[in-house]
Amino acid sequence: MSIDVSNLSFSYGENQVLDQVSFTAQDNQLLSVLGPNGVGKTTLFRCILGLLKGYKGQILVDEIDIEGLGIAEMAKLIAYIPQFHYPSFNYSVFDMVLMGTSVHVSAISTPGKKQKRHVEAALKRLGIYHLKDRGFTKISGGERQLVLLARALVQQAKVLVMDEPTSNLDFGNQIRVLMEIKSLAREGYTIIQSTHNPDQAFMFSDKVLAMKDGEVLAWGRPADIFTEELIYNLYGMEVKMESLYYDQARVSIPKGIVEKDSIYRFCS
Repeated sequence: MSIDVSNLSFSYGENQVLDQVSFTAQDNQLLSVLGPNGVGKTTLFRCILGLLKGYKGQILVDEIDIEGLGIAEMAKLIAYIPQFHYPSFNYSVFDMVLMGTSVHVSAISTPGKKQKRHVEAALKRLGIYHLKDRGFTKISGGERQLVLLARALVQQAKVLVMDEPTSNLDFGNQIRVLMEIKSLAREGYTIIQSTHNPDQAFMFSDKVLAMKDGEVLAWGRPADIFTEELIYNLYGMEVKMESLYYDQARVSIPKGIVEKDSIYRFCS
């Protein structure tokens, strides 16, 4: 399933936030939207999710124009994984994931055996089945992100939109979450994530959309677009890109995920 965004522009009153944004995200791909705070990443996501109306341009999901779709129809196409989620009640991990099946049951029905089997499968797929009876607020930040990812999987949408999924996670949990995201892309999902981290964007992404001030500075394969000039334009920071031959003993990234012979290190 693909997402095609063409000449997307959006303004809050007289404040233009997105200006002629165009890109394509395809299945089997992880697309990272890279840029500093306030460049329009959240607004872009809200447009893709159908939460903002009145934009100019076109957004197609699987060749369907989303402009006329309702919430229930959108939920069958796209699942959203927020950066933070703190429920009012300490639901169990199992119940948190089960909520993702609501799009497939009627408003007057409750999830049945089929939906519960989907939950168990998603928890096992992400290696967190042992947490199913734990309270969501009592597990680690990395585990919570995997629970939210499991909830998106049982929604059975083939497009996943993720808002900074590794924000505020320690290094180990960042890599764990990114490995699962990359693995899902390999299985056929179309995944769009926002990130502030150029290293992660380079190592894990199939495509990168670099944005600043609501405009696209660069879009394409990381190896094709990453330059010292791009990083300076994005963050106002002079860096030196050092190419390193990939060696698991020297680089703290699991080799099975990074499909490159070498990586780049950004040095200020």
